[in-house]
Amino acid sequence: MSSTAIRRTALDALHRSLGATMTDFAGWDMPLRYGSERDEHNAVRTKAGLFDLSHMGEITVTGPQAAALLNFALVGDIASVGVGRARYTMICQADGGILDDLIVYRLQETEYLVVANASNAQVVLDALVERSSGFDAEVRDDRDAYALIAVQGPQSPGILKALTDADLDGLKYYAGLPGTVAGVPALIARTGYTGEDGFELFVKPEHAVGLWQALTEAGAGAGLVPCGLSCRDTLRLEAGMPLYGHELSTSLTPFDAGLGRVVKFGKDGDFVGREALAEAAALAQEKPPRVLVGLVAEGRRVPRAGYAVVAGGAVIGEVTSGAPSPTLGRPIAMAYVDAAHATPGTSGVGVDIRGTHEPYEVVALPFYKRQK
Repeated sequence: MSSTAIRRTALDALHRSLGATMTDFAGWDMPLRYGSERDEHNAVRTKAGLFDLSHMGEITVTGPQAAALLNFALVGDIASVGVGRARYTMICQADGGILDDLIVYRLQETEYLVVANASNAQVVLDALVERSSGFDAEVRDDRDAYALIAVQGPQSPGILKALTDADLDGLKYYAGLPGTVAGVPALIARTGYTGEDGFELFVKPEHAVGLWQALTEAGAGAGLVPCGLSCRDTLRLEAGMPLYGHELSTSLTPFDAGLGRVVKFGKDGDFVGREALAEAAALAQEKPPRVLVGLVAEGRRVPRAGYAVVAGGAVIGEVTSGAPSPTLGRPIAMAYVDAAHATPGTSGVGVDIRGTHEPYEVVALPFYKRQK
């Protein structure tokens, strides 16, 4: 298959039958929205939404030294993750730059599932294969082995309970367990990227359509609606969650991104980027890097990635993500700004929107936090 050919998920025909507006996302043809992205967003916040996330990159790492390989290849302490649990981590270059942020599930004692962003899946796969040299472990490209469906929102536990006898109540946040959903085998995970409770279901591609339809029927009375990538972006933005290519990139270390906590210097053995990251950590102590903050518009104009953040006529930062917030009813943005202007409530901060300095309020992230 040529690298330029657009890839389609197992649910492609179903999305089209639902009238989805499709878009090219990281080489995949994905649903952007089915109707109103605002309605889809609000459904996830108040009821439930159904997402096709089959574009994510699944990589399986197995073997006696799988844990040792991942500890070397990634910045987190993966060996300490219990079977059935998951961890948010990153893979960095030797210079400390972020190649991708990942979720790693420990499925069995010597088997892990690494989930990469669609745009970086090949980069992550290549890096893991290269870094596996000398380890008794196998790195396998499993992108074609899975379809991934997520149900997110306050009604999602009830909807899923109607289709599985798996112990959902016992499934903690950042955990995954094998089970049967609507009669098909699935890895049931509880991580989420919306700020709401919810589940991700990893299944064989041939089971995706049947599972989507079963979830749709089970959720009909609970207000479940199909959701596209557009509302996924506004949901994660409100929840203050970083997106690779916006808040994270190879030009930033985890310490630059305010996510230094994911780097575990105390773990056994060396890891790629350790030296550079130790320097970045020391530098961040001495001279704080720009800080990722929230910005809430006083007006109606929407900031976009790359727009300058200004104060007193000087550029003090840059917007990384911006959108109208359906929950707040005003435009919001995440931006990296100088530490001197990062305190919530700092006055005189604006965003340069086509030459006009629009006033913005600096707020702490996230913009939205669900009531537990």
